[in-house]
Amino acid sequence: MTSYLRSWLAGKPPVATPDIPTVLKISPPGSDDEGEDTEIEQDDSVPAFPALNSAQRAATSKIPRILSDSALMPPPPVPSLARRTPGVPPKSPKSSSSLLAPASTTQRPPKPSKKRDKVALAPGHSPLDWAALKSSGTDLRGVDTLMRIPPSVLKQHRSKADAWSAFNGKVYNITAYFPFHPGGERELMRVAGRDGTDLFTSTHAWVNADFMLDSCLVGFLIPEPSTDSP
Repeated sequence: MTSYLRSWLAGKPPVATPDIPTVLKISPPGSDDEGEDTEIEQDDSVPAFPALNSAQRAATSKIPRILSDSALMPPPPVPSLARRTPGVPPKSPKSSSSLLAPASTTQRPPKPSKKRDKVALAPGHSPLDWAALKSSGTDLRGVDTLMRIPPSVLKQHRSKADAWSAFNGKVYNITAYFPFHPGGERELMRVAGRDGTDLFTSTHAWVNADFMLDSCLVGFLIPEPSTDSP
């Protein structure tokens, strides 16, 4: 420090002294037995598992016996498919171990009901022709205004030339629809002058009567008025 101040006062720049690293010499640790070379034997073999003197090895020292086919567990019994009749359950349910669900019934299905016969329509009387007739503006009602029609009044219109019928509470003039009906005029005459809702539903419930006969609406079906005097 003193030399640094003297050089600074004399106007000379100080000369930096490089740091010289100090190398430390580490002597190897001395052995307890100096002058004697000790050799350690290493065993690289894999140890036995389980140990040679363990209880597990003593229990498995016997060679397992190979079972024959007769000693093995037999397969589950499967009924012979050749003796089974489709749709008929086995005679004895105890003797059968089939995984299939038993038949629900052994009765024959009922025969389908007789289909309603359709008649051959005359040319110009197809469903498209009926739709064209409704939209043509032709008067198919036969009345000026809608009416409240009791069953006694409905019964008066039961001829082929003047046929009214009620479906779902609405009364229609079905006279013009006779030649267009696929079931024929005879079927329509069964509901002429009366409420034909039940017959219509049992015959063709999928048909929309309101859309088919909207241009033939004449009124609404009401209960018969009472004749008792007050």
